Amino acid sequence: MLRLTDFIIDCPDTMKLAAFYSEVTGLPVKEDSNEHWAGIRFGEIELAFIQVEDYRAPQWPDSEHPKQYHLDFEVDDIEAEQRRVLAIGATLQRDCVGPEGYGFRVYTDPVGHPFCLCRNKGVIWTDQGPSWPERDQ
Repeated sequence: MLRLTDFIIDCPDTMKLAAFYSEVTGLPVKEDSNEHWAGIRFGEIELAFIQVEDYRAPQWPDSEHPKQYHLDFEVDDIEAEQRRVLAIGATLQRDCVGPEGYGFRVYTDPVGHPFCLCRNKGVIWTDQGPSWPERDQ
């Protein structure tokens, strides 16, 4: 049996980056978080941040210090979410949203990790979050 339990992000300051993603997701930083390891629970999976002494930010889309991963967040209002993430320290890198309002925007978090806000055509928002009817069939 194999089960994903953690997604771990290297960073220079665990608590600052955890606080940023706590604001992005609206979920709290775990109470036992500290300067070496901080986490945010997403059901059975923890988004975790680990301190790295000689941290070097990825330079997206440059390949000299390429990204190792990125996070996608499906949103119901990309303009409102953009204002919110920019206000808490994100930086817009690329806008790939079409005239109908669908697509994605690439941002970097305060230490340079890329992430995307996505608004995909066909997504239905429910009380449990986004649903992709075509994928669920």
